[in-house]
Amino acid sequence: MEMVLGAFRQVGARGMGAPLIILMLLAMVVLPLPPFLLDLFFTFNIALSLVVLLVTVYALRPLDFAMFPSMLLVATLLRLALNVASTRIVLLEGHNGGDAAGKVIEAFGEFVIGGNYAVGLVVFLILVIINFVVVTKGAGRVSEVSARFTLDAMPGKQMAIDADLNTGLIDQDEARRRRDEVSREADFYGAMDGASKFVRGDAIAGILILMINIIGGLAIGMGQHGLDLSTAMRFYALLTIGDGLVAQLPSLLLSTSAAIIVTRVSSAEDLGSQVATQLLDNPRALAITAAILLLLGLIPGMPNLVFLLLGGGVAGLAHMIAKRKRQPAKVDDEPAVPVAVPEGGSDVRELTWQDVQPVDVIGLEVGYRLIPLVDREQGGQLMNRIKGVRRKLSQELGFLVQSVHIRDNLDLAPNAYRITLNGVPVGEAEVFVDREMAINPGKVFGELKGMATRDPAFGLDAVWIDAGQRDQAQTMGYTVVDASTVVATHLSELLQSHAHELLGHDEVQQLLDNLGQIAPKLVEDLVPKLLPLAVVLRVLQNLLHEGVPIRDMRTIAETLAEQATKTQDASSLTATVRVALSRSIVQQVVGPAGEIPVIVLDPSLERLLQQTLANAGEDGAGVEPGMLEQLQQALQETARQQELSGEDGVLLVAAGIRPWMAKFARHSVPGLRVLSYNEIPDNRQIKVVRTIGRNERLS
Repeated sequence: MEMVLGAFRQVGARGMGAPLIILMLLAMVVLPLPPFLLDLFFTFNIALSLVVLLVTVYALRPLDFAMFPSMLLVATLLRLALNVASTRIVLLEGHNGGDAAGKVIEAFGEFVIGGNYAVGLVVFLILVIINFVVVTKGAGRVSEVSARFTLDAMPGKQMAIDADLNTGLIDQDEARRRRDEVSREADFYGAMDGASKFVRGDAIAGILILMINIIGGLAIGMGQHGLDLSTAMRFYALLTIGDGLVAQLPSLLLSTSAAIIVTRVSSAEDLGSQVATQLLDNPRALAITAAILLLLGLIPGMPNLVFLLLGGGVAGLAHMIAKRKRQPAKVDDEPAVPVAVPEGGSDVRELTWQDVQPVDVIGLEVGYRLIPLVDREQGGQLMNRIKGVRRKLSQELGFLVQSVHIRDNLDLAPNAYRITLNGVPVGEAEVFVDREMAINPGKVFGELKGMATRDPAFGLDAVWIDAGQRDQAQTMGYTVVDASTVVATHLSELLQSHAHELLGHDEVQQLLDNLGQIAPKLVEDLVPKLLPLAVVLRVLQNLLHEGVPIRDMRTIAETLAEQATKTQDASSLTATVRVALSRSIVQQVVGPAGEIPVIVLDPSLERLLQQTLANAGEDGAGVEPGMLEQLQQALQETARQQELSGEDGVLLVAAGIRPWMAKFARHSVPGLRVLSYNEIPDNRQIKVVRTIGRNERLS
């Protein structure tokens, strides 16, 4: 006994709910219940249905009540078990009439339908028709369609989450939370598709139980208790119909709850708030409705008082809402009055150097229609997303990316924006605040109606669509993003490709100061004893220009300190630092794969380039234009084949020509990474997939 009590203490009170419900269901099915307990359970069933209905009404989104399918099953089983228990009492004690089956059934049989079993039967059938034909059937259809579209839209939603993660708009934890939410949403609608069948079956069971109870009650009353037909019909029919009405009321409430939750759209408001803001927030619609009601109230023969009262009430509501909407408009739309001062007036202050504003390192100019994107008071999210971009790039590149200065520019088109670096435009595009961009990632199933465009960040085909087409577009395989995400992604790509222009003397000094906290002697010996700050800056800019992060500042500083006694040339130092960072460079290019597929140059072509560059210098001025064109075509074709095969394009060349080849590939074959042989770590193997110059006639 003590062991059993100890086990109960370990489980605790919170863990006893499910076993108690199961025991209660078994007791109602197996054991005869006294009328008082039956009244208690019927009342509990009605209260439970009301609680479930109110929770669905006040839930902000369906996932806020994710346990609804399970709750629906439990409530349905509870109601069916009550039907079994009440049937037993009605058939055993129904010949006594009155409250033989409890006060609740008696109240529904006598008070609700006036003691007339014919009226009660009609009311019961109407409730069943409403529940079965209208509410349950509609909710089941919505559940089925929602489940199918939710499952079809999962790949598109996952791609949208990955896009936000890659652009730095969200971190890993937020991406994990969103993926979990997408998965739970699919599970919820799939469960609701099955749970709606419970409600449908319950409505059918209600009709069958009513018919069986009436037939069984008449047989028992007339055959066993000697009642005449009218008396047996009065006793058993009233009790059976009262029992059916008691069961159908919670069933109708739960069916309505299921219909509400599957037709809800995720929002920051509950159902009541949505009705107030969406249905009753249009004074024009209310005013027209009031006018129609008042006109109907003036027609002779109509219930004039009712129509006039209701029309007057709706008209008053429309006037109140219109007045409320006008009041803030007077305050917000009041323009500021500029004060004009004559140019030669005595109050004009002298110009100073403070009036000469420096150019912004990173600037974002927007047209006047895009101001809501950057205005937090209007719900703009662009500022937060730009902070996310800066945070992600700072972590990846290894230095703090400067703040983005945002200003409006009336010279731009209303929907246009422009990104500048050091005052020079580097990117410009148009976005639409009230639309979303559906991007074709390469494989979609169908076409969307909208405004054809191109993604400004990656140049992919895209379509500007209405917000209501988001789910349809995701189901077809499109990646759907809003205007703020488009701008933030474009900004992220431009900053990443121009990272070397963002790094200056102050940023390098800050990097050295941070390194000095963990390696003070290294920083003290490096700058300015061994190398000037300008040389260190040039090396770091070279690394960033070639897509190499500078997070490992200690390895970079140690390599520079070691090589500073041999050379002060920034290009030579950059090549040496790349060798020291070879593990991280290769990891960034091909990931953890042990074998690296590479493209190489034919030995004769490589020797020719080495000789030409040795004589002409690193700018490659002596290389013949015809050979450059053929080399470019061969590299582009090879890179295209590598992309189709799903492998990264890596060109492996001799160390002497790697800087020139990297510059050449950066302008002619974007995306092709150029490594030297001594940059391959010892733990990696190479696999030559193509040799450039062997089959082509490069001369």
